[in-house]
Amino acid sequence: MKLIGYTVVLILILIIILPLFMVNGCEVKNEPKQDLLSEEEVHISVLNHTNHEVMEINLEEYIVGVVAAEMPVVFDIEALKAQAIAARTYVVKRLEEFGGSPDKEHPQYDVCTDPSHCQAWITKEDRIKAWKNDKKYKKLDPEESWGKIQEAVMSTQGEIAVYDGQPIDPLFHSTSGGKTENSEDYFGNKVPYLRSVVSEYEQDSPNLVSEMVITTTEFIDKLKKKFPDIKVSIKNIENQIKVLETTEGGKIGKIQIGNKTMTGREAREILGLKSSNFEVKQKGNKVYFTVIGYGHGVGMSQYGADGMAKQGSNYQQILKHYYQGIEIINIYKK
Repeated sequence: MKLIGYTVVLILILIIILPLFMVNGCEVKNEPKQDLLSEEEVHISVLNHTNHEVMEINLEEYIVGVVAAEMPVVFDIEALKAQAIAARTYVVKRLEEFGGSPDKEHPQYDVCTDPSHCQAWITKEDRIKAWKNDKKYKKLDPEESWGKIQEAVMSTQGEIAVYDGQPIDPLFHSTSGGKTENSEDYFGNKVPYLRSVVSEYEQDSPNLVSEMVITTTEFIDKLKKKFPDIKVSIKNIENQIKVLETTEGGKIGKIQIGNKTMTGREAREILGLKSSNFEVKQKGNKVYFTVIGYGHGVGMSQYGADGMAKQGSNYQQILKHYYQGIEIINIYKK
């Protein structure tokens, strides 16, 4: 009888208690890493590319400096909030404590302040000094303006954009020219949330339409630097240029200049244009480029975001428009 009793107890342990232990154990193991830290605990290492010094700084304080450097303070605060979340998402994607991967260019540091590589960043002192020296901002109260940026960051603290549970690559640019680009049309790789969308409120952008003028000799020299064997004459340049493909965003996908075929991105970079949406005219020994938009055109248009905000959209609506199918989550424990 005792043997039967022991057997019954053992069976009960195996059937009831052991599964409970296993379930609880799984719950602990699957707890998201982003729920383990508070905002006070997240510090990042920032390489200042101007003086090569390394700063250890609180994540949210760093984001204030990024927004101050990347977006005009006169923009609507909802646009500033959207920029703050884009900036925070960029960093979190590279932090190991949140499952991210450090940049291969500087794996010992989380980010740098070089805007051509990571994100722009500026100190409060330098930002205020720049405002005071800019006619557009002289009427603004510097402390109030800095406070506006802080409010945009702190009111969204911890919030990032994710797709399928993972931080997105929050690409942004100044002005799309009316419609953003599919990622593959500019960078080559297709990203599900970086889709071409209408960006209709960019009227206030100084770069909606711009012009660049160079000499015919400069035009040829720029091309030969990239393609030494290119065949193009300084006469009738317009007739030697043919747009072969146009992207969904309305920009040049592929173009032929002389005997060379290149992408719109290549042409933009070779010629030093603000975007890959351009037209060419020749007048005498001058080449005139009419350029629409500013930047690669992928992801969030900053002037489009400001326009949406002024039309009544909040920061989440802005982000979900420019980054299709994303969700906004908070990385800090509550």
